[in-house]
Amino acid sequence: MITLEQIQKNLASAIKQCGMTQTELGRRLGVSQQTISHYLKGDKLPALDTFANLCAIIDVNPQEILSEKSF
Repeated sequence: MITLEQIQKNLASAIKQCGMTQTELGRRLGVSQQTISHYLKGDKLPALDTFANLCAIIDVNPQEILSEKSF
C-alpha cells in the first residue's frame, strides 16, 4: 500500500524532472512559486484539481505519482 510520504516523494521527483523552474510551473498552474516549493518539500499536497492540472502540465500520468514504485 502506498503511503502519503511516497506520494510526496514521487510528486517532488516528477516536478524536478520536468525541467521547469518553480516560478514557470507556478505561473502555468496558477499558483505561487512558494506553493510549488511546498510541494517539493513535502509540506503540502495539491488539491485534486490542481494535481490533475499539474500532471498535465509536466506531462506525467497521475497514476505514476500515485503508484508504490518510485518515480
